[in-house]
Amino acid sequence: MFIVSILCSCGDEQSFIPKPRAYPKVEYPTKAYQIFDKDYCNMSFEFPVYANVERDTSFFEDKPSNPCWFNLLIPQFNCYLYCTYSKINNSGEFSKLIDDAFVLAYEHDKKANFIEDALITNENGLGGIEFSLSGPAATPYQFFITDTTSNFLRASLYFKTKVQPDSLKPIIDFVKMDMKNLIRTFKFNESK
Repeated sequence: MFIVSILCSCGDEQSFIPKPRAYPKVEYPTKAYQIFDKDYCNMSFEFPVYANVERDTSFFEDKPSNPCWFNLLIPQFNCYLYCTYSKINNSGEFSKLIDDAFVLAYEHDKKANFIEDALITNENGLGGIEFSLSGPAATPYQFFITDTTSNFLRASLYFKTKVQPDSLKPIIDFVKMDMKNLIRTFKFNESK
């Protein structure tokens, strides 16, 4: 009886394999841009039509050091580009702003697998450095752009979600294309 039950259990039944974990399908918006030209900032650039501008009115418990601090929010991807503007009054301030940008980018070295920095220039004669971070760092992309004499803008991209570099990579690449367009079209205007 025992042998018969073993032989009966060895049939050609199909074994089931669980499906691998999957991530939701992402619907990417059509690339289109609008001009950023706010009265509280002396700059202009193109940013995505699917992004919103939020003026930053507080820095912890204080006011920002400049009224031209703002965030670009892309609600569909739950990400922000935090932008801080600084007026350059002398070469010492310029050096400190650059040092701060490097410190803030490389502070993520604890979690990032790799940080690549590269010089950037745009069609309006401005320059700066972009930082591309790979791995489970809080920010995958940062940059600063400046005219080296009067104006300095630093920006950091953050996602309001748990850092999952593999699943976020397509979204990061999509948003980085928008950031590169922002840099390409960026210019400082005469003081307002």
